[in-house]
Amino acid sequence: MREQWGGGGAICDISIMRDSMIRDGLLNPAINHLLSRVRHTNFLLISDRGFPTIPQVEIIDISLVADMPRVLDVLHAVRANFECRRALMSTEFREVHAADLQRAYETAMSGIEIDWIPHVEFKRRALQVIGIIRTGDSARFGNVLLESG
Repeated sequence: MREQWGGGGAICDISIMRDSMIRDGLLNPAINHLLSRVRHTNFLLISDRGFPTIPQVEIIDISLVADMPRVLDVLHAVRANFECRRALMSTEFREVHAADLQRAYETAMSGIEIDWIPHVEFKRRALQVIGIIRTGDSARFGNVLLESG
């Protein structure tokens, strides 16, 4: 079935679109593209809304409003589509957040090693990432560096 779709009088075969559309997993094409470029032992950063930008590093900003989406939301989606061997988080996260939020992060990263490092060291390590997915999260020190497996 051919149908006119889009601006400029473009003609598109709707049946082809239905067959090739992503229906499950990550729907964001920019995130999919970023994940496809992360190689063995490379790092990916899922950041809160306040993490400093890093010159020359691709940032995919998916923040909408305060706390939407959260780092945990993105972490769940990325883990389902990305092989991780290790995660790095700031030790300060454990100092400022309640046990229930800490458990939620640990659950989201079950099956991978979590290394807790001082925030200053975390920011230094972040300089080596392949890319950053920036969220609307406001949880202090809730950033996660994921090392590919």
